[in-house]
Amino acid sequence: MAERTTPPFRADHVGSLLRPAALFEARENHKQGKIPADELARIEDKAVRDVIKMQEDLGFQTVTDGEFRRNYWHRDFLTSFSNVVVASTGVKVKFHTHDGDTERDMSAFKITGKVERPKPIFVDHIKFVKENTKVTPKLTIPSPSILHFRGGRDAIDSKAYPTIDSFYADLGRVYQEEVTDLGKAGCRYLQIDEVNFAYLCDPNMRQQAVKIGENPDELPHTYAKLINSAIATRPKDMVVTMHLCRGNFEGAWVAEGGYEPVAETLFNEIDVSGYFLEYDTERAGDFRPLRLLPKGKIAILGLISTKLGQLETKDALKRRIDEAAKVVPLEQLAISPQCGFASGGHGNALSLKNEMDKLKLVVDVAREVWG
Repeated sequence: MAERTTPPFRADHVGSLLRPAALFEARENHKQGKIPADELARIEDKAVRDVIKMQEDLGFQTVTDGEFRRNYWHRDFLTSFSNVVVASTGVKVKFHTHDGDTERDMSAFKITGKVERPKPIFVDHIKFVKENTKVTPKLTIPSPSILHFRGGRDAIDSKAYPTIDSFYADLGRVYQEEVTDLGKAGCRYLQIDEVNFAYLCDPNMRQQAVKIGENPDELPHTYAKLINSAIATRPKDMVVTMHLCRGNFEGAWVAEGGYEPVAETLFNEIDVSGYFLEYDTERAGDFRPLRLLPKGKIAILGLISTKLGQLETKDALKRRIDEAAKVVPLEQLAISPQCGFASGGHGNALSLKNEMDKLKLVVDVAREVWG
């Protein structure tokens, strides 16, 4: 079976990568006023060039900037819209780790007025990657659903938005503005990072949706329409994929449960070409929901953990791919790590060698399985 020549590729990865020490130091020095903004930008540029080369050298057909210019996978983008602020919910959420559970305050976003996009957000980011790679540049952006799920209707200013539909309309519009400019900048591979579909697979998180006055059976349909609206202005040759995440804060996760409660809507109502699906542990359930994946769409199996440094074996990964191929044809499958390596600036508790070994494993297994 031949390699794919368009994204998503047989060997792919979610996007975020471990930041180098020099980048941490530069950020701190800039924060303390020790170096100017242009010096920080120069150091960022070098770090991004280096991580692009690392991905190319490992054999990937697509590269990202590692999300090196961000502090968080979602906040930098979403708070660039006007009247979007980070807020505390006052709710404690149980984060799970391989060493036990821990409670953390759950943050959310508050909408304090009309949502607008004052200027392009990540357009310069994708331009830089495109100018510095020989392969396909990929950009990741957070899903628009994030601005609703944690706070619900009460977190959205009722004077600016008397109806929730008017909020969704504006949110779709500002995303369209960014996607249009990304397309003009040459972005042809865009990934939507989506957590709430995965959260709605967890009975406890479904109950959380009820507490904010939402119907967990209806929300996937609502979010599918919102996401489709957000990407409606993309060029015809821009491939859009979606990453499903149950939480990835320094190796911890929030939600557990298989994809069955959302699979029908996820695979058939959202206008994307592929899905990065967590499948590194039992917390994501089995492969049976893949039976609902329509022809022409790709499931990128996240079989390699970014939460643990231990390296998976080729034989074990191939067995898992074989299991999935009993549910959906092998030609509709690909492989990647289960999540990014650094959803926040400090990343997961892995070494750079761990990261590179796991990325190389993705490429090697893809070549051996698909050719």
